[in-house]
Amino acid sequence: MASSSSSPVDYDWIPAVALNYSVRKKLALYLNPTNTVAADWTEVAEKMEYTYLEIKNYEKMENPTKKLLEDWQTRSEATVGKLLSILEQAERKDVISDLRPLIDEDCRIYEERQKELPVQVPEVDSRHQDRGITVNDSYMPETFDAFICYCKSDLHFVHEMIRQLEQTDYNLKLCVFDRDVLPGTCKRMVVVISDDYLDSDACDFQTKFALSLCPGARTKRLIPVVYKHMKRQFPSILRFLTVCDYTRPCTQSWFWVRLAKALSLP
Repeated sequence: MASSSSSPVDYDWIPAVALNYSVRKKLALYLNPTNTVAADWTEVAEKMEYTYLEIKNYEKMENPTKKLLEDWQTRSEATVGKLLSILEQAERKDVISDLRPLIDEDCRIYEERQKELPVQVPEVDSRHQDRGITVNDSYMPETFDAFICYCKSDLHFVHEMIRQLEQTDYNLKLCVFDRDVLPGTCKRMVVVISDDYLDSDACDFQTKFALSLCPGARTKRLIPVVYKHMKRQFPSILRFLTVCDYTRPCTQSWFWVRLAKALSLP
């Protein structure tokens, strides 16, 4: 589907997590009410290939459309284009027509944020020719041991992470923006937590984008890494996870061993 703007939007490439609160709120206003005339959220859920029992569970939610989108967006096929296609199949062109300007704006914001994500310098690119995808060779998806989420100011630590985990006997494969421009399946996600990371909207978006890339994201194990002392409080959403802490002198000697083992698990 093409945008009406002068610069067409490729909806099929943009993940559903790019849609902001305003779009989701309006979508819920359209789909939450049980309507005998127009398709509601249950029909959308069916077209998203949710089972009867799964849909029954969503009925218990105060805002089933919101929860449905949050769960569906973790699937690898969950793109803005796919969502628009589902709404069209459900004959809810009225929803598409009303939300199109907001959707286009969210897509443009996504594209701008993509430009803000860290761009790697040549020495970061440690891949060998026999290790899979490069920019010019293949469209076959590559399997990575981990997707690395980080802030630009923490790039030097990502350099060290690549040296320690890719260029050693561990021989792990890390997916790093924008070095790996054709990401495939990521087994895990490493989040490099710092004060700058917590201040960055782009990093928050990058985390959501990473989840949308990888199938089974709902059960994916996240590995938070702290490599320097922080002034800000550690994010509560990650407190239940085991943190790899590089700031303790007593654990630095086996920090990389521990992280490599965690990433090597099936």
